[in-house]
Amino acid sequence: LMRPLQGCRGRGVVVGTVTLCLAAGWALQTPGGVSLVVPQPNINATVAQNILLSVEYSCRGAATIEWKHVSSWGTTKIAEWKSGNYVNISTVYKGRVTTFENGSIQLLNVGMRDAGYYFITVTEEYGTNTYGTIIVNVYEIIYEDLHFVAVVFAFLAGVSAILICFMWLCNKSLHLCQKKATHKLTASTTEEIELETIEC
Repeated sequence: LMRPLQGCRGRGVVVGTVTLCLAAGWALQTPGGVSLVVPQPNINATVAQNILLSVEYSCRGAATIEWKHVSSWGTTKIAEWKSGNYVNISTVYKGRVTTFENGSIQLLNVGMRDAGYYFITVTEEYGTNTYGTIIVNVYEIIYEDLHFVAVVFAFLAGVSAILICFMWLCNKSLHLCQKKATHKLTASTTEEIELETIEC
């Protein structure tokens, strides 16, 4: 009695293994899986610049893309959209965000508050999702320093122009004085020669 039972159990294990393999194969053939590439995970920008948060996702089904911004000021949802369908942009970012079909977004006119971490979540219709992160550093242009440099440069250019004009005038005056002195000298020499000839 024991041998036939063991044989049935052995066949049950084989049938169970085959069934498990078939189920795994069926699961692999079912559309699903999503991949995400972030080519530039670190972006440096200056105030008032436009930046592109570039990503590229791929999946077999339709996907939902969601972007969030996390900084010391808190977490803000930027945009969410479904490929080929709706686009929902937060009121805070209206007019400043452009979405692209590949999952990327462009952020216009960045400010200091836009620095921080940008998280993208791509969820495909079968429930699989993947995540990506981009760090954005925003630097302020110190206009006071640039203004000071511009003022100093303009001042030095003005002074040098005045000095060049002054040197030109001095040179002209010197030439005029030399001409007058030469003319007087020739005139006095001529008078002396005339006087000498008269005396003779």
